[in-house]
Amino acid sequence: MKIAQLLIWCCMAGLLAVVVGCSNTRLSATWKDPTYQGPPRKVMVIGMARQDTNRRVFEDEFVRQIKASGSDAVASYTVMPGKLNNDHAAVTAAMQSQGADTVLIARLVKVATETTYMPPTMDPMPMGYGWAHHYRTGYDLLYSPGYVLEEQYAVIETKLYDPSYDKLLWSATSKTRIKGADQQQIRSIVTALVAGMVEQQILKPATAN
Repeated sequence: MKIAQLLIWCCMAGLLAVVVGCSNTRLSATWKDPTYQGPPRKVMVIGMARQDTNRRVFEDEFVRQIKASGSDAVASYTVMPGKLNNDHAAVTAAMQSQGADTVLIARLVKVATETTYMPPTMDPMPMGYGWAHHYRTGYDLLYSPGYVLEEQYAVIETKLYDPSYDKLLWSATSKTRIKGADQQQIRSIVTALVAGMVEQQILKPATAN
């Protein structure tokens, strides 16, 4: 899928596109309300996206991983199908109908291009060989010029709220290298976010995958 299609993950302010370790995604900043004692009873996950398939995949994956940690969760598309809008009353009503006490929302902040200069290299010529060896291997041991590597990253802001008091409980900013299929990106995003929530004791460690 084209990069432009992936970046269409936006509605209202946009969305998405994070695995700790060997992933395309890194959490660059996290914050937790020091007074909050988790885990939440039930999280409503909202993955805002113009493409309904991406929204469903994101929400389903997040629900699966939250449930694996021992908390409960519900995908918003199951109770709010169709296009999302800024009707906060409708979201609150949907949460109340599902018994959710928190809502998690993610949005795309920006897309950044990072440029890295890769310096030139030259394979070393082994010592102790005569001119004939030097001539034969000369074509293989050539100078490699430097080049510029450009990579695109999606910067994502994810927040967990207690809507009863309009209170922010947890937030994270992440940077994801745009590479691979949408579903792989989504799985990377969710895994990193859940790992961050576990680390800050928003969620319990997963008991199953």
